Amino acid sequence: MWTRRTFIASAGAAFAAGLAPQRAEALASADIVYATAGMTHNGRFAAAIVSETGAIISTVSLPDRGHDVTQCAHTGRLVAFARRPGTFAVVFSREGEGIATITSPEGRHFFGHGAFAPDGKLLYATENDFDNSRGMIGIYDATDGFRRIGEFYSGGVGPHDVEISPDGKWLCIANGGIETHPDYGRAKLNIATMQPNITWLDRDTGTIIATHKLPAEYHQLSLRHTAIGTNGRIWIGGQYQGARADDIPLIASASPDEPLEIATLPGDLNARLAGYVGAMAASPDGSLIVATSPVGGAAVILDATSGKAELVEADKVCGVSWARDAFVFSTGAGEFVSGDTRTFAPDYYFDHHMVTLTRA
Repeated sequence: MWTRRTFIASAGAAFAAGLAPQRAEALASADIVYATAGMTHNGRFAAAIVSETGAIISTVSLPDRGHDVTQCAHTGRLVAFARRPGTFAVVFSREGEGIATITSPEGRHFFGHGAFAPDGKLLYATENDFDNSRGMIGIYDATDGFRRIGEFYSGGVGPHDVEISPDGKWLCIANGGIETHPDYGRAKLNIATMQPNITWLDRDTGTIIATHKLPAEYHQLSLRHTAIGTNGRIWIGGQYQGARADDIPLIASASPDEPLEIATLPGDLNARLAGYVGAMAASPDGSLIVATSPVGGAAVILDATSGKAELVEADKVCGVSWARDAFVFSTGAGEFVSGDTRTFAPDYYFDHHMVTLTRA
């Protein structure tokens, strides 16, 4: 985890000295730093390094709306992916300096998420082969200007989030099951027949290790966002495409050799998520899982062992990451929520995801 001191040590004194006064003050008062995509009040899209109060330390411009930011644990470089059906991914440093812009190849677009190999040499991105209605995992060589060197079939349609297994051997992909095509914008083309799944691939060969589907009655629950729990178990949050009144459970977990298990939340907490999980995260030991919903203005923190859960309420809450000993949330209203402390960024709306910067 990057504290202010380690961040400055890495960035160098020249970086800190070159910041505008307001941003230098934000860095000086920061304890932990995060990266997130978002939009300024004047409508400019950017990825930003922010403090634990949401104060902007540095930004890098994006061509259009971003979605997730992934970081390389080996090099510290960050990549902001375009929101579906965008075709760009911007690579930048923790100091907010642009390094490269990746463009998806002809016939593909990004789905907003990606992950680095543990050694930092490869970047994997969820992509849409839209003319053939197939999900793909694009493979980019981070040692050679992020040149695209291949792709794997994702195991389904509409891959969204992707994780690397803790041992680095497998890719775990949430295939949302929804067919889209850029000729139709963001329209969903197969809601009546959609078949989401969670798939594990061998990271070296692309061989499918396991695929688990939801029970037939839940086939309209688009599996979207993931987090890694205890012993590498994957937790998945979904977005329901049926009637709002159905109150379908939105969270499940699985491992390659165990099928999807639906999580039952106590009381009305599932309903508070309003059929839409926008982001997932886990505590470092995987014992706590959180699902956020900007639609419901709520986040649910679930104890994976006991099944106990608690509610966090905030307008348009979605971004979530782990700080020292608790989850921190960001919102589309420009708010940062850390325990009982709530602060507003003066000129920035946060997009759906954020990541705590860690030491490379």
